[in-house]
Amino acid sequence: MPGENLSRDEARERAALLSVDGYEVSLDVRSAVGDADGAGPRTFRSVTTVRFRCNEPGASSFADLVAPSVTAVSLNGRDLDPSEVFDGSRIALEDLAADNELVVDAQCAYSRTGEGLHRFVDPEDGEVYLYTQYEPADSRRVFANFEQPDLKAPFRFEVRAPEEWTVWSGGAGERVDGVWRFAETKPVSTYITCVVAGPYHYVTDSYERTLADGTRLEIPLGALCRKGLAPYFDADDVFLVTKQGLDFFHDHFDYPYPFGKYDQAFVPEYNLGAMENPGLVTFREEYIFRGKVTRSSYEGRANTILHEMAHMWFGDLVTMEWWDDLWLKESFADFMGTFANVGATRFKDAWITFANRRKAWAYRADQLPSTHPITADIRDLEDAKLNFDGITYAKGASVLKQLVAYVGQDAFLEGARRYFKRHAYGNTRLGDLLSVLEETSGRDMAAWARSWLQTAGVNALTPQVLLTTDGRIDELAVVQEAAESHPELRPHRVAVGLYRRGEGGALERYARAEADVDGPRTVVAELAGQQAPELVLVNDDDLTYCKIRFDTASLATLRAALGDMTDPLARALCWSALWNMTRDALLPARDFVDLVLRFAGRESDIGVLQMLHAWADSALTHYAAPAWRETGGRLLAEGALRELRAAAPGGEPQLAWARFFAAVAAEEADLALLRGLLEGTEKIDGLDVDQELRWAFLEPLAAHGAADETVLAAELARDDTASGKRHQVRCLAARPSAAVKAQAWAQVVESDALSNALVEATIAGFAQPSQRELTAPYAEKYFAVIERVWSERSIQIGMDVVRGLFPGLQDSPQTLAATDAWLAAHEDAAPALRRLVLEARDDLGRALRGQACDGASAG
Repeated sequence: MPGENLSRDEARERAALLSVDGYEVSLDVRSAVGDADGAGPRTFRSVTTVRFRCNEPGASSFADLVAPSVTAVSLNGRDLDPSEVFDGSRIALEDLAADNELVVDAQCAYSRTGEGLHRFVDPEDGEVYLYTQYEPADSRRVFANFEQPDLKAPFRFEVRAPEEWTVWSGGAGERVDGVWRFAETKPVSTYITCVVAGPYHYVTDSYERTLADGTRLEIPLGALCRKGLAPYFDADDVFLVTKQGLDFFHDHFDYPYPFGKYDQAFVPEYNLGAMENPGLVTFREEYIFRGKVTRSSYEGRANTILHEMAHMWFGDLVTMEWWDDLWLKESFADFMGTFANVGATRFKDAWITFANRRKAWAYRADQLPSTHPITADIRDLEDAKLNFDGITYAKGASVLKQLVAYVGQDAFLEGARRYFKRHAYGNTRLGDLLSVLEETSGRDMAAWARSWLQTAGVNALTPQVLLTTDGRIDELAVVQEAAESHPELRPHRVAVGLYRRGEGGALERYARAEADVDGPRTVVAELAGQQAPELVLVNDDDLTYCKIRFDTASLATLRAALGDMTDPLARALCWSALWNMTRDALLPARDFVDLVLRFAGRESDIGVLQMLHAWADSALTHYAAPAWRETGGRLLAEGALRELRAAAPGGEPQLAWARFFAAVAAEEADLALLRGLLEGTEKIDGLDVDQELRWAFLEPLAAHGAADETVLAAELARDDTASGKRHQVRCLAARPSAAVKAQAWAQVVESDALSNALVEATIAGFAQPSQRELTAPYAEKYFAVIERVWSERSIQIGMDVVRGLFPGLQDSPQTLAATDAWLAAHEDAAPALRRLVLEARDDLGRALRGQACDGASAG
């Protein structure tokens, strides 16, 4: 990544100097098919014309371009020598006029890392597929531009492609004389332009509605995927959710969708969940399900569709000025995704998923040493890349949920409507949003923002209950605590629920009060006089963002009767709180595993159940005392198999328990059952072992030496697809052999031949919890290579390697010391690299504290 960074100061200086009137971009991607020419990277021709103004004639600036070579550069009709003005990432522009025209003719490289113009060859049929992915700053890998969000402009794209291909971009397009030409876009930022090209399978539909002024709005809809995935593509459901979302956002935003058509492309080897390119949203193709999945997967896809749709207004129509205010789009889209899912689709329990899954991501991120305020200090593009995190997304969305409770839903939505109309096609900062919310709510938003947006860390809320002699509440208070590193105590609007077991043993709420918690201790006077509770749940209904703690009596109730809790959201909140306690070394990992074994089988929400499986596996891998891991693994496998056999045939819980059983299987009998299910010699009534489940069963067999290279090759022959190849690569790297680990390490660290998807698969297979001794030699190697990897590889691959190969499974004080030694010796390393290592170090330290807690509980 040398020379490719852009600082905030440079961006501000350039934005103060320049205004962009428009781009014309011509790409020739016919070179994507056939044999590559020469020994260098496979390239395509990119010709860009940029018209822009300079308010200080005679001044100098620069354009951005990352390309192997530049053929020609002209500025205002004057030819410039590419060797003098282009340094590999920037084009120097001197003696600018008031009105300028820059023309750049370059050879740009196809990507294998998912950054820029990604080229994918489908192993199933040899077809080539292209798509672009830019955020935060990779459009400069495809065409010359001013790569920063506040230099918006209209774009015209034209693309020359193989005759049999179709090409899509943000504007409507047609093929004229062999060239695909696209309508000019509205003014947008460079990072949300897009091109998708190839022999994609394409399905169309349309959306219509009458607007408030009586005009008719018609939006052409499209959905596309690789031909190999067409048999699995449920485009009707994608269109259903799309139309429901468009109805919902038009009802609430009072601003018509501004970008013409609405295509959604499901593309291969995608690094993200999705990207909000206006008129052409891109998604990872894993949202097309090749096998049976649970309702949770469909809910997750709907949430992503709606998240990206919300970006059409929050992010595309109105865009943050710089990445400091990334939350102005991501926090809102994350909140709106769930808000619309509940309000418009069949997924009425999506707030449960949000409480259980999204907020878990936020809680982890907010306790890392790299935690930051929601409005972050983003010094440069490397900082920006790492800030697409649990704070910017899930914490921000949680805080917006709190804001809705604070100002009221009507005031919140009216603020959004004014924000769109006031800043359409422009760029904003925090103050622009706060000003409209103050107008609509009458509240002091500056004080709220200082507490919630401009400070870091998560508060813990614990109930204190004093009883009278006749068993009633004398006083109930909520105690608020903060970490020493981030001591801010915030105002919280919370609901406090009181629960008791009633007839039949059901644990149900019998009293509830809302209160404004502010400061270290707040008395909830409304609950005085109530019957003594068995469980006090602070933040009932999940109104605020906090870690929930329990008093002694409440924790005892959960240990005995968590499965008797009837309200699914309250139950999910309790599970989340118990998991946070496990991570904070306040609850032994074996106790959490025991709770899962006793009560997860009664969980009615399939998304919560799958989250419990992931947490139990993590508890065993990271937080259980080493001496108990074997016992804990056996108990989890026995429990999973028991629930698998007891589950209703063909139901979603059966599928979830089957996958979890495979994840924890280690004993010979368990592996033999998996092998039998693959071979057809074993049956579990109702369990359809489809291709995706076959791969899930094969990975533990490979990791425990029960499926060799021949078996995996035969499975790939059965599933000779892009998905099958990723699964096979992961299973190959999982085998328990020193030679296998050496090969996997070399493929990822010493070579850049693998695509981003296969790098990810190889890393996933390399790091197996059952192979700690086998991978121990790579701890020292890791610290020796990461600075070189970071400097030589793209930021996406660098992140994958630094995160994925950190020796966290070598969970010992020695690894912690080695990490500290590297940090001490590399104080001048790239800040983004140091951040990743610091985060991994924090996870390791947390794991060791958890193991100590678990070990102490054994007596």
